[in-house]
Amino acid sequence: MTVRANSVDCLLRLRLKVILTTSVRRSSIPVPRISRQYGSEGTGKTHHYTMKKFLLLTFFAATTLHLSAQSEVTKFLGIPVDGTKSAMIEKLKAKGFTWNARQECLEGEFNGEDVYLRIVTNNGKVRRVFVVDKYNRSEGQIRIRFNNLVSQFERNDKYEQPSLFPQDYTLSDDEDISYEMTVHSKQYQASYCQMPQKRDVDSMSDEEKEMYVQQRYDALMNNIVWFRIGRDINEYYICIYYDNERNHAQGEDL
Repeated sequence: MTVRANSVDCLLRLRLKVILTTSVRRSSIPVPRISRQYGSEGTGKTHHYTMKKFLLLTFFAATTLHLSAQSEVTKFLGIPVDGTKSAMIEKLKAKGFTWNARQECLEGEFNGEDVYLRIVTNNGKVRRVFVVDKYNRSEGQIRIRFNNLVSQFERNDKYEQPSLFPQDYTLSDDEDISYEMTVHSKQYQASYCQMPQKRDVDSMSDEEKEMYVQQRYDALMNNIVWFRIGRDINEYYICIYYDNERNHAQGEDL
């Protein structure tokens, strides 16, 4: 029987306290949709790391076991967000997606919605699968869609919020999305992490427990799945991002 290991979770959260309380959630820089004239990345970098975070992560990596072989990367439809772009495209075609030459991306059905897919790479390795609604919605409809996604992620055992203090991402009926986005440039987004399968730690050795803790830590820092509301004038759509932070640019090309 699988149980939640309080001792393991406590150790993990103690180890993450400094980093996560400064928020593992990504910045709110908007990333335009891929349909029509837009690209997949927007005008700025989506994720920002402070020097403090960098030093903390470097210290952690230098003083713990190397787990890259054991850790799982973010997956989209069971496919690792990794490897070459061409290989990823072929795997997605095998899932039923087709190539849209006009949009220069894949399209198909995902989670009951018609969507576009674009693969984003860094140094030849896939680091993101970018999913965007094919059709726009009204403000009322996008509120329902956003809240449905929040509910689906919250009920899915594969996902946890990357925070010591989980948030309620649900949008209330009186939230004026149009006003907030127009006047206050508010970004509506929700962030989650794909976590390793929960295990019964009672029978684990101390070394196995430490390994499990670090695998969970690795997932919290690298297996990021988040979504946001995008806008086209007075219509709205959802963007979902499956990110493998291991392949994200870390300044190696500077």
